[in-house]
Amino acid sequence: MHAHRLNAVLLGALLAACGGSFRSPHRPASGPLLNDVTSDVLQHHKNGTKNGVYVDPLITQAAAANTVRDTTFEVVLDGQVYAQPLFVQNGPDGQSILITVTENNQVLAINAADGSVIWENLLEPSALRTQYGCGNITPNIGVTGTPAIDLDARMLFVAADTTDGFAPHHKLFALSIDDGSVVLGWPVDFSGVDFGGAVFNSQVHNQRGGLLLDEFYVYVPYGGHFGDCNNYKGWVIAVPKFYPQYPSAFWTTAPRGGGIWAPAGLSTDGTDIFASTGNTFNTLGEWQRGEAVVRLGPGATFDGSDTANYFAPSNWLSLDGSDADLGGTAPIPVDVDGAIPSQLIVIIGKTGFAYLLDRANLGGIGGEQALSQVSGATVINAPATFTGFSGTYVVAASTGSGIGCPVGSGNLVAFQIGASSPPSINMAWCASVPGRAGPIVTTTDGISEPVVWTIATGATSRLRAYNAETGELIFNGDGPDDGMGSVRPFQTPIVANGRIYVVSDRPSVTGQSQLYAFTPQ
Repeated sequence: MHAHRLNAVLLGALLAACGGSFRSPHRPASGPLLNDVTSDVLQHHKNGTKNGVYVDPLITQAAAANTVRDTTFEVVLDGQVYAQPLFVQNGPDGQSILITVTENNQVLAINAADGSVIWENLLEPSALRTQYGCGNITPNIGVTGTPAIDLDARMLFVAADTTDGFAPHHKLFALSIDDGSVVLGWPVDFSGVDFGGAVFNSQVHNQRGGLLLDEFYVYVPYGGHFGDCNNYKGWVIAVPKFYPQYPSAFWTTAPRGGGIWAPAGLSTDGTDIFASTGNTFNTLGEWQRGEAVVRLGPGATFDGSDTANYFAPSNWLSLDGSDADLGGTAPIPVDVDGAIPSQLIVIIGKTGFAYLLDRANLGGIGGEQALSQVSGATVINAPATFTGFSGTYVVAASTGSGIGCPVGSGNLVAFQIGASSPPSINMAWCASVPGRAGPIVTTTDGISEPVVWTIATGATSRLRAYNAETGELIFNGDGPDDGMGSVRPFQTPIVANGRIYVVSDRPSVTGQSQLYAFTPQ
């Protein structure tokens, strides 16, 4: 057994002896998935399920209709921003802070009330686009994926692409959320690390997906660069939060491809970790972990001998051939009362097909519980899913119109998961929203008054709001002060303490971004 894998096993035994436990890799969650009612936004799409649900009693549907931008709140950021902001209610000296990261490897803690900078850390120099054979982030590639915060440990985990002047290095930093300093023992440089015979090569990989935390580990997903150049793989590197010198990993086994790059990254139901992978190359018709949803245990362990731990569509090979990744979105765990099975995974591929999987038994190749084409065009973003009084819904953005929408038309598509045996996919409504930003949902108590918030992108971008169950437009963002700069692909808003925060390019200024605040009244 390789040293890194051995160390991970020994660490697991130590944690178990201290009161932790490793659970069965296909044991279902022990209870319903609850919406996070705290104000803290500690990872992409709010919580570990990556469902994008924010509970805020201040944001009623009536208040959403009267949203205004706070024109006094203007925060300038150095570099392009693809990552979602984070929010900590009890930050340094009890102040509420927003945390942003940029492609220039700038990390800022910002006073959430007035926009003043509380601390800044400029990490190591970011890598250059010219150091890769392909890609669409330019000129610098620094922090792209959304970081994650361990509030108990007061640590912010940031995956950054850096350079030593000759070659790129993918590193994982841990910073104090109180002063921005680098925690002792960090960063971890993944370049050249041998994980049991698979060596991680920073030169060919890109870190796009959001990070994920569980009790003991921080998980970092990797894929390739836009254009699929070089011999990249899909990786999940698991780093023990307090023993960073002992990382372990999962990787796709195809000679090339299978990237894990969905904007939301990885998800969890509180027991297991779920990842979705992209197209693979040179497989000679043998499935090798591409076009899949996989279940990972602690430390990114994977038991591929059990079909309960993976799913791939029956047409995975043709998806490979057309660059139609299943992994353009992250798997989202969702519980649907009355459905059989009721504990599900929902995943939407680039082709616009949505799949429902049994979370306890992913089913292997062709083992879905339901599938349906919900859009006639590409879906790449972070969908949101929520349960209202009328049922459980999923909302996603695509590049074209939804299929068979009973209400409205357009590229923002919503479908309901039917509480049947097996569960079903039923289109609910569609709306036209330029671009494909990741939607989120607010409710006042976890169920009531659900509102879908998204961003209509363009040279001037606008925040929009819809009734989440009917698709009725609530807020159009067309006021004289509502316009923002161009929003980077797959960006998503966040909600905290009755305000909505969005990052865009800074209008008329190249190479800078701006953080905006909106208040429903």
